[in-house]
Amino acid sequence: MNPLDSPVWHALTGPHAKVAEGGNHARRYRPDFTVWCALHPEPDPAAWHQLATIVGDGGVALLSGPPSDLHDWEIIRSFPILQMVLEEQVVAEAPADVVALDASHADAMAALAQATEPGPWAQRTHELGDFFGAFGADDRDLLAMAGERLRLPTATEISAVCTDPDHRGRGLAAMLVTEVARGIQARGELPFLHVRAENTAAIRVYERLGFRTRIQTQVAVVHRPSAST
Repeated sequence: MNPLDSPVWHALTGPHAKVAEGGNHARRYRPDFTVWCALHPEPDPAAWHQLATIVGDGGVALLSGPPSDLHDWEIIRSFPILQMVLEEQVVAEAPADVVALDASHADAMAALAQATEPGPWAQRTHELGDFFGAFGADDRDLLAMAGERLRLPTATEISAVCTDPDHRGRGLAAMLVTEVARGIQARGELPFLHVRAENTAAIRVYERLGFRTRIQTQVAVVHRPSAST
C-alpha cells in the first residue's frame, strides 16, 4: 500500500510518532498539535475500540478516508477532498520577502489561522514542520503563511495555506507554497497537499504550480455514542 493512501497513519507511526497517542490499531496527534486521528489502514473492531479509548466515551475523531464499516460509530459530517502531489522540481528562487516563521511568530500565526480557517490549527501546530510567511510593509502584520503538517518517511504535506482577505490576489499563497515545497524537495521528499474538492480557485493555483491530483478521498468527523445513552 502506498503510504499516501493513509497519510495520517503513516505520519503518526513514522516521523511524528513522538507526538502521537494510541497504539498499533489507532492513533491520534496530541491535541495541542492537531486534531487528526487515524485507524490502521486495514481496520478491524480492535482499531475502533482503541480509537474509542483514545478519544473517550462519547468522543469524536477527525479521520481521512474512513472505511465503510463504522461498527458502532456514526458520521457527523464529511466532505470530499483532493490529494495533490508535486512531482516537478521547484526551480523558481525564493523572493526576498519570504520569512521563515518560528516560535516568536506563534501568536500571529494562530491569529491568521483563526481569521481565515485554512484547516485545523492548535497551540503547537506550528511545531510540526517548517513554516514560511509574508509580512506587511511594517514587518508587523502577518499577511499570509504556509507550512508543513503530516510528515511521512518519504513525503510531507503542505498545509495551513492562508492569506488575509484584504491581501488576496497578490500571489502570496503561491509564493509561500513554492517555498515550502522547495524545502521538502531538498530533503528528497515528495510535497503533497489536501484541498476541498469544491475549492476550484485553490485547485487552479496548485495546478499552475505543477501539482496534480492523485486521488479524491473523504474527510469525516465520526462520533461513537456514549455507552450511557
